[in-house]
Amino acid sequence: MRKFLTVIAALLAINIQADACTNFIAAKGATTDGSVFCSYNADDYGMFTKLCHYAAGTHKKGEMREIIDYDTHASHGFIPEAPVTYNVIGNINEFQVSIGETTYGGREACVDTTGQIDYGSLMYLALQRAKTAREAIGVMTSLAEKYGYNSEGETFTICDPNEAWIMEMQGCGGDKKQKVVWVAVRIPDNAICAHANCSRIGRLADYNTEVLHSKNVISFAKQKGWFKGKDKDFSWKGAYSEIGFGERRWCEARVWSFFNHFKDMSHWLPWAEGKQKDAEDMPLWIVPNRKLSLADMEACMRDHYEGTPFALDNDIAQGDWAMPYRPTPLEYEVDGKKYFNERPTSTQQTGFSYISQLRSYMPREIGGVTWWGNDDGNMIAYVPIYCGNTVQPECFNTPGADAVTFSDKNAYWVCNWVSNMVYPRYSQMFPALKAVRDSLDKSWQAEQPGIEKRAEDLYKTNKQGAIKLLNEYSNRKAADMLSRWKQLAIYLIVKYNDMAVKPEKDGKFERTATGIGAPVKRPGYTDYMRHELIRQTGDRFKVPE
Repeated sequence: MRKFLTVIAALLAINIQADACTNFIAAKGATTDGSVFCSYNADDYGMFTKLCHYAAGTHKKGEMREIIDYDTHASHGFIPEAPVTYNVIGNINEFQVSIGETTYGGREACVDTTGQIDYGSLMYLALQRAKTAREAIGVMTSLAEKYGYNSEGETFTICDPNEAWIMEMQGCGGDKKQKVVWVAVRIPDNAICAHANCSRIGRLADYNTEVLHSKNVISFAKQKGWFKGKDKDFSWKGAYSEIGFGERRWCEARVWSFFNHFKDMSHWLPWAEGKQKDAEDMPLWIVPNRKLSLADMEACMRDHYEGTPFALDNDIAQGDWAMPYRPTPLEYEVDGKKYFNERPTSTQQTGFSYISQLRSYMPREIGGVTWWGNDDGNMIAYVPIYCGNTVQPECFNTPGADAVTFSDKNAYWVCNWVSNMVYPRYSQMFPALKAVRDSLDKSWQAEQPGIEKRAEDLYKTNKQGAIKLLNEYSNRKAADMLSRWKQLAIYLIVKYNDMAVKPEKDGKFERTATGIGAPVKRPGYTDYMRHELIRQTGDRFKVPE
């Protein structure tokens, strides 16, 4: 969610550092099936988010809509409701418009504490009011320009089946005459793009594509003294953000890693490393060396910098079982010196993760599907939720469950139950989770053409019947996932209890001839940890000869 969340209450400002969220984008000409893909890891400790649903509706003149802050849940008052609103489930609407975000913070002086609309409300208002990505940009910018934007610098992913856009927005610090500055760039159809808590839009004149922006995008920067050059040299992030080591190493490195899966990015490695001040900045997008599939997008959402200079499997912080996760805060101090942890795309504090698949060549309620999960993308199977669905699966919208109330009917809690067993004993336990995860992912993707063909055939004569068919299918798959994850939790505690491993044969735990559990295996330290322990302790634990 927000990199720095600012809450103003009784004239007191509280800043909470989160360094959160990652979005990946693949335009329709860069994918194997002509889909537009866009993804979102929503990362924030303590974040408990249900799969939201806003029903389509018509609204009378004078009907008002309360703006509830997405992060704090505080009320920002009311604005007029739109005459017509569209069905929204999660971060996708019935017209296959999907919107995600990452917060980059930007200029503190731009934050408008008098603004009425926060970044989260802006996304869901646009999903309810727009039939295309381009329309969504118009809705978001017009609302912010009219009512004020009270969040920090934000990067939005805004996509539909035909177009993929990246938009950045900031307030004007309470300026009485102007409310907001913004810029939106269309990603070329053959390209992929990404953002991860660092402003990414640079010199506008460099982009050989459509660029939309507020009328004041350059003049406001000049007014504030943040830009003094010629208009043709104006760079959004040069004027409205400050990019230092943290933004590059913790944020841009995630973008670099995504690109690196589909293009040799070694030329831009110094930029991502963050230590060379004059390093060449990365491009906003790249043309990949091959087309991306849904499985590619899933793999990238599960990335821990494997095989790169940022890999997490070559130092003692991995623990006894090669854990590719690091605790936060990302920066810590030892003997008066500051040090840092890496921050990969896949991270333990993810509240929800999704990949939206948007297809122009299918009926809109069938072509749009968001592959959804509650928890770290590496630790969940992505459940297909179709954009026309109107009833959420119980496990993604569980009565009574919240951030401090456990429920075994709730996906967030059951998935976290499993992942928090796996994290500290990763190399030992993760293969069992991965086997279940990949089995579900592959089975659902294999079923996708068949269920969608049934829905398309039904759609010709019974549109609502087709939507119901897909809704029931999604809910059934979500229930299957929860059931399988509960089984996995029980399996893991039995299989790996007390750091030992119980042997199996033909899918069952072995027993002795007398019926008791067979002797356990005790694998002990990993090879890396054995050598590291002796390197640090010398002969302290050496057995006498």
